[in-house]
Amino acid sequence: MNKTTVIQGRSITSQDIKLVKKLISENSSWGRTRLSKELASLWNWRADSGRLKDMACRSLLLKLEKEKLISLPAPKTSANNHKRNRNIPLVLHASQPIVSKLAKLAPVKIKVVEEELPLFKCFLYYYHYLGFSGTVGENLKYMAYDTNNRPLACLLFGASAYKCTPRDAFIGWEDKYRAKNLSLVANNMRFLVLPWVKVAHLASHILGKVSRRIASDWEEKYGHPIYLLETFVECDRFLGTCYKAAGWIYVGKTKGRSRNDRYSTIKVPIKDIYLYPLVKRFREVLASEA
Repeated sequence: MNKTTVIQGRSITSQDIKLVKKLISENSSWGRTRLSKELASLWNWRADSGRLKDMACRSLLLKLEKEKLISLPAPKTSANNHKRNRNIPLVLHASQPIVSKLAKLAPVKIKVVEEELPLFKCFLYYYHYLGFSGTVGENLKYMAYDTNNRPLACLLFGASAYKCTPRDAFIGWEDKYRAKNLSLVANNMRFLVLPWVKVAHLASHILGKVSRRIASDWEEKYGHPIYLLETFVECDRFLGTCYKAAGWIYVGKTKGRSRNDRYSTIKVPIKDIYLYPLVKRFREVLASEA
């Protein structure tokens, strides 16, 4: 590896590879978790909130190993994420039909998920077609309630896709700006209106309310703002009607590749890409060094 390359949003050089190999060889008792934390600390690789990006560092190490540039120590425990997420407990909840006009449910309340986390996980796991596999890194979870405090919907926002050609063209992103400012974009990873809720215009109404508060919620939690929202809608399943009605902008389609696919071999459904600017000057901020 004689050139600088970008992995997990970070520029990696041959000297970085030598450092990783040295840490592994001189610390045979370290597991992968310890290694990723120590390396992130040495690099001072932190989120804008100041938190070490050890999970991003772990992903980077796995990609280096996949490229046969390093050999990681064997996992100390077998991966059990699939078991943990498969066993998300069912939380007892009402499921009586809510069929009404939107005005009769008003005001619809949006709450950041805190004490309701078990119920939030349960709803996504059992009722969203993609399920729920946990969260890594910066994220916000919301639940929407009607005037009688009945749950209506769940929304999950997390890290944006590292590279997306239509989105990057819309922003005017060059690689160097994207790598630096990726944390200023959030991805709407899940949006679930509960299956027993049948209310016209509810989904777009909820999206509108969330978009008006998410920037301040994100800054309060992580210490930095966000300027743009993105989402990917499977066009074989959905028309994206609620995003269009809420003012999200269609910018193109994905190429049918996974965000983790470096070799163009993993085929996934084609998705429509929608964006929602949170401020008028989003391009000025995202496509700059500031």
